[in-house]
Amino acid sequence: MRTQALDNFCAWIERTPLSQAIQVTSWSVPAVQTVHILAIAAVMASVLMLNLRLLGVMGRDRPIAEVSARFRPVIWWTLPILLLSGAILIVGEPVRSLENWVFQLKMTLLITVIILTLAYQVPLKKDRNYWDTTGTRRGAIKLIAIVSLALWVGIVCAGRWIAYV
Repeated sequence: MRTQALDNFCAWIERTPLSQAIQVTSWSVPAVQTVHILAIAAVMASVLMLNLRLLGVMGRDRPIAEVSARFRPVIWWTLPILLLSGAILIVGEPVRSLENWVFQLKMTLLITVIILTLAYQVPLKKDRNYWDTTGTRRGAIKLIAIVSLALWVGIVCAGRWIAYV
């Protein structure tokens, strides 16, 4: 969605010394993209392992709280790295990102998956066995896992797609 305010904001960012430095330094974007991609790999591996457990495909002999405790830190500690590296990429080419509907979709998906992840993790913090019970919770956690995986795949695809739109 393009607006005059967004155009002005992008133009302002492009004129900042940091944006200028990123634009003229040939190695900066590839270096930041490398960090961003490695962080994506760490998050995606952790998300996959956790969601496979939530689906009951792997690690059924381990409580969900135990598997979550193992992979949750990787997800939450890597998100700031993704935020910082992504912000640097945006500062380097603000129009390419901020005015791109695919980027806006990616951010919407990211906010949605963060909310979904919190919705899964908050009850788990209060009761370690919350999701290990049978019945409707079992169905709910499987739905959360499927939606989470779909959102994360959508985020990665949208991130790659930004370059082509």
